[in-house]
Amino acid sequence: MEFDSKRFTIIDHPLVQHKLHLLRDENTSTKQFRELVSELAIFEGYEAMRDFPLEDVDVKTPLEVAHCKKISGKKVAIIPILRAGLGMVDGILQLTPSARVGHVGMYRDPDTHEPHQYYCKFPEDIENRTCLVVDPMLATGGSLTAAIHFLREAGVKDIRALTLVSAPEGVKATLDFDKDVRLFTCALDRQLNEHAYILPGLGDAGDRIYGTK
Repeated sequence: MEFDSKRFTIIDHPLVQHKLHLLRDENTSTKQFRELVSELAIFEGYEAMRDFPLEDVDVKTPLEVAHCKKISGKKVAIIPILRAGLGMVDGILQLTPSARVGHVGMYRDPDTHEPHQYYCKFPEDIENRTCLVVDPMLATGGSLTAAIHFLREAGVKDIRALTLVSAPEGVKATLDFDKDVRLFTCALDRQLNEHAYILPGLGDAGDRIYGTK
């Protein structure tokens, strides 16, 4: 299955691949798993914001004036899909400390695998911000497409989704659902199983981040 390279990016940096093998390992501790999720979010954030526009700025160093660049007028909002998406927020905030954070809470029905919303709150000026929707796992795409729908209803024009491990089914569903969304992931796995878990995947990201079963 092939996807539009203008809207779908796999971040294959050697350090990302190294951290992914640790993330997948069933013997990785909760503490290390949580740290790896945050670190991988930083790598993704770099790529997702690579095209932010720049403007010239002069800065006085201890020796002379330096002609530099700064980001030009971009406001960012980070939108984690609860609860696993919270594990990626701190990593992104290291890159953009002034970003606002909204939340979308959804759970997946164990029988139908459909998402059900239980919480949604965005910053007041969300329509003026570039929104980074974060969730470690992209399985069926149900939760992610629902979050995208909520953001479009709120007037958001620039939506970028960041996941760590994705299934082809979820990637296709997301890109088909919204023709303007951009999707970044660290790994495109083989498929979903009959329970809509990603194979080979890494298990339940939320359980592994928070040490629950």
